[in-house]
Amino acid sequence: MDAEQLALTVLMGAVVLAAFGFVARVRNWRARLPLVGGKRVATDGGHAHESSETHAHKPSGVIRWLTTVDHKDIGILYGTYGVIAFLWGGVAVLIMRIELFTAASTYISPNMYNALLTSHGITMLFLFGTPIIAAFSNYFIPLLIGADDMAFPRINAIAFWLLPPGALLIWAGFFTIPLDIGVGPAATSWTMYTPLSVEQANPGVDLMLLGLHLTGVSATMGAINFIATIFTERGDDVSWANLDIFSWTILTQSGIILFAFPLLGSALIMLLLDRNFGTTFFAVEGGGPILWQHLFWFFGHPEVYILVLPMMGIVSWILPKFAGRKLFGFKFVVYSTLAIGVLSFGVWAHHMFGSGIDPRIRASFMATSLAIAIPSAVKTFNWITTLWNGNIRLTTPMLFCIGFVSNFVIGGITGVFLASVPVNLILHETYYVVGHFHYVVMGMIAFAGFGAIYYWFPIVTGRMYNRTAAKAHFWLTMIGTNITFFAMLLAGYFEMPRRYATYEFNPSLAPLAEITLLHRAMTVGALLITVGTALWLLNVVWSWKKGGEVTDPDPWDTKEYGLHGREFAWFEQQLAATDGGDEVVADGGSDVATDGGTVEDGQPE
Repeated sequence: MDAEQLALTVLMGAVVLAAFGFVARVRNWRARLPLVGGKRVATDGGHAHESSETHAHKPSGVIRWLTTVDHKDIGILYGTYGVIAFLWGGVAVLIMRIELFTAASTYISPNMYNALLTSHGITMLFLFGTPIIAAFSNYFIPLLIGADDMAFPRINAIAFWLLPPGALLIWAGFFTIPLDIGVGPAATSWTMYTPLSVEQANPGVDLMLLGLHLTGVSATMGAINFIATIFTERGDDVSWANLDIFSWTILTQSGIILFAFPLLGSALIMLLLDRNFGTTFFAVEGGGPILWQHLFWFFGHPEVYILVLPMMGIVSWILPKFAGRKLFGFKFVVYSTLAIGVLSFGVWAHHMFGSGIDPRIRASFMATSLAIAIPSAVKTFNWITTLWNGNIRLTTPMLFCIGFVSNFVIGGITGVFLASVPVNLILHETYYVVGHFHYVVMGMIAFAGFGAIYYWFPIVTGRMYNRTAAKAHFWLTMIGTNITFFAMLLAGYFEMPRRYATYEFNPSLAPLAEITLLHRAMTVGALLITVGTALWLLNVVWSWKKGGEVTDPDPWDTKEYGLHGREFAWFEQQLAATDGGDEVVADGGSDVATDGGTVEDGQPE
């Protein structure tokens, strides 16, 4: 780094520190903002936290959203952010799939393909997956545990506001393409393997690494907040024995985050130092390129469970409501959640079976990778048993939960094959791996997210979505998902390499016609998912503004089965207060009582 760059870096650091110092010293700074929107609006009630004065009244307009520390508002902010990221990542992969419709390079250059591949992976994992879970947990965890708000409301807000600049840094290279200033999108792949990520001179890679670091800090702050909230802010009638399953999975996820994300942050700093200051953390004469793989995957595989466990909790919470039965084997679902949280840190090297590590090490990681399938199977059989002889109602949330379970069976079993060293060495760098983890990421995480949005839509908006459009969204997404990713599994058996922008080759070496057909099937499936997603977005936006108002405090008829959740009990009091009742409604839900809880299963009965 030359003297000018170093001076600029020091100057920017000084400006940031000065800004933080100024904000920290200014009192009542919101009142000094020269923006329209200073009119105050009353909220539902006060808090016993540091935020009680802030929650007593909220400013209106844009200022409300920029300054809010209310857990429900922050949940909506997280959700909006996650949807924007989901759309960005979806557009990126759709462009890639259209390019792969033909074997040759047709619409975009291979370098742009690599940039879209990098952006898609990082966006879906870091900018969509984790924030969309934070949206649900921020809004509903305080309601489910009887808390007034999060333990640290201001830290909760800070954790969110680190994400937008993180996204802008990660995507910055695309915005600078028209400017022709030598900064382009990162094309390192989402795994950022060294030495490729060290030797790319593009400053867009540095911006991406800085943005990733911000998202990691955000996730860590949020995890600390959720742990503190669940431990210290539970209502008097909420014990560890009757804590709901969603809160258990968020608690486990937060524990994983505390161990995984700081390690990723350290690895990113080392990579930045190698790129800009000539250090040798990942150089051959230093730690070596394999060191990056160890550090990245020690974070990367627990990250899968950071994303999946809360979605398993959501399905475990929603599915019984429409099966007419409480969750079968609640304790075993909790124990399996904790077991996955522990085992997730012992399986990272199955991503590295082909890297030349000692065969005895590979055998131990193979055993652990096979073992982690056991608690996952426990959950699957508990869901199936909950459905057995139940009074099943195929609402849209239930359809997405059933789709989640069926996709999990395929995604989980294909993962068991990859845990075997001999099979892994053949399939590792093929489309089989892409199909496997997309059955998990799209077939599970996105499906549970859609199901949760539909289930909690009446609470958040006070309105009901269009049910016909919602079911059309499910079927388009379910069919498109299975066409796309099952075709990827088949292409993997043909040993089609992943991350390739073209697949032109001599047909005598491999069946080119079959590979082309499979890629075209993947593209058709991706287009079906796109149509379904567009339908979902239109339905949500229209219904939020024009949908029928919900006047029934039990829109899903869960009281009939004794499964009325705490969040809907809170919603019932909200409706009663709106109608002019005398109920005292707390902002979070500490005064909300359900119809009764059981010590055995953590759910009302």
